Amino acid sequence: MKLRVPLGLRTIHGQITALAILALLIIIVLAGPMLERWVRGDYRVKDIERIADDVQMIGELLAVAPPDERRVILDAARRAGWDLTLQPLSLSEQFTASSPQWTFWGSVIEWLFPPDNLVSPLGGWRTFLNGHRVVAMRVDDATMLVTPISSDPFVTSDFAVRGSYSLVALVTMIFLFSAFAVWAIMLPLRRISRAAMNADISNDGEVFEERGSVEIVALARALNSMRKRIAIMVESRTRMLRGISHDLRTPLTRLRLKTERLPADTARDAMLSDINHIDRLLGESLDYLRDNYRKENFERTDIASTLQTICSEFADVGFDVTYRGPNRLVVDCKPLAITRAVTNLCDNATKFASSAVVELRADAGTMVIDVIDDGPGIPEIYRQRVLEPFFKIDAARNDANAGFGLGLSIVAEIAQAHGGKLEFLDRQPHGLIARLILPVR
Repeated sequence: MKLRVPLGLRTIHGQITALAILALLIIIVLAGPMLERWVRGDYRVKDIERIADDVQMIGELLAVAPPDERRVILDAARRAGWDLTLQPLSLSEQFTASSPQWTFWGSVIEWLFPPDNLVSPLGGWRTFLNGHRVVAMRVDDATMLVTPISSDPFVTSDFAVRGSYSLVALVTMIFLFSAFAVWAIMLPLRRISRAAMNADISNDGEVFEERGSVEIVALARALNSMRKRIAIMVESRTRMLRGISHDLRTPLTRLRLKTERLPADTARDAMLSDINHIDRLLGESLDYLRDNYRKENFERTDIASTLQTICSEFADVGFDVTYRGPNRLVVDCKPLAITRAVTNLCDNATKFASSAVVELRADAGTMVIDVIDDGPGIPEIYRQRVLEPFFKIDAARNDANAGFGLGLSIVAEIAQAHGGKLEFLDRQPHGLIARLILPVR
C-alpha cells in the first residue's frame, strides 16, 4: 500500500514547519538534557543564581537567630564549604559594578545569559568589593552576609547549561535545514537545470520530471507546459516557411523553362545563373527546415568509412579534399546527421580554400573530427556569430556561391544533438580548423 503524505507536508512551507518542530523535539527531549547532565557532571561549581539562593537562605536563618547562635550557623556553613562573613551593612557603599579583572567577553556572556531569579543580591548581580566579585544578602538593618565568588562568567553564569541548549539548537538547526535544503530544494533544482541544459525541443516526452514538493512539481509542470508551447510555435512557423520555400519551386521551374527557350545570349545566361542561385537558396532553406537529424536514432557506425566516402565524393568532382585518420572507428552516432555536418564543413572549405583535410581521432572518450583548410579563416570576433542562422560575415557579397548562411548553424545543432560542440581554431600559417568534438557512446 502506497503511503500518502498529507497535503500540508507536500509544500516547502509545511516541510520547514515540520522540520522546525522535529528540531525542537530533538533539542528539548533528547540532546539538550543529555548535554546538560554531561556539563553539570564536569562543572561542579555553582552558578550565581544557586549561590544567591543559598546565601539568602542562610541569611534568613541568621536574621531570626540570636547573636550567640549566629556564630554556630556560620561555623556550620564554613564546615560545609561556604566562605561566609558577616559585614556591616554600611560596607555596601563601597560596592562597584566592575573591576580591572572584568573583561569584555564577561559582559557579553552575562548579557546573553542573564540571571533570572526574582530576588537579586544586595548591590545587584554584578557586585565587586575591593576588586573581588561577591554575592551579598541583607540580614538585618545593620549587617549583611557576604561570600566571594569566581570572577569567571563562564562558571558563574548560566553559560554552561543554557549555552549547551543554544549550542545543540544551533547545530541541530544547521544540520537539519542544510539537509533539507539539499534534499528538497537543491537536488530538484539541479535536476531541473540539468534537464533544461539537455532538453531537445523535438522530443515529445516530458523533459522536466514532476516529482518532489508541491512548489517543485508546479515549477516542473510550468516548464513542461512552456516547452510544449514553444515547440508548437516553432513547428507552426517551420511548417509555414517550409511550405513557402516548397511552393516557390513551381514558379521557379516554369521561369527556368521559359528562360531556356530564349535565344542564347549573355542576358539568357545571366538569368539562368540567377535562377540556379535562387534554387540553391531554396534548397538550403528546405534542408535547414527539414531537420531530420533531430529525429534520427543513434546507430553503430564506422565513422572512418563515412568520412572517407565524403572525401571521395568531393574529390570525384575536382576538389582537393583528403582524409587522414584510422581506417576503422565504430561508434554510436546519428550517421546521416554526421554525414551532413561534415559535408557542410567540407563545402565551406572548398568555397574559400584551395585544399582541405578531414582528420579523425579518438581521444579520452571523445571523437574529434577536424576539417582543416588553407583559406582566409574566420576572424575571432565572428566565430560565435557564424553559428547563428542567416548570419554571413560579408553580408554584401552576392556571388553565385553565396547562401543564406545556414550551413554552420546546421553543423552546430547536429553537434549539440550528439552532446558535443563545434569549435574554430587558427591554422598556421593561415587557414581554419573546424573541429567537431563528440562524445563516444
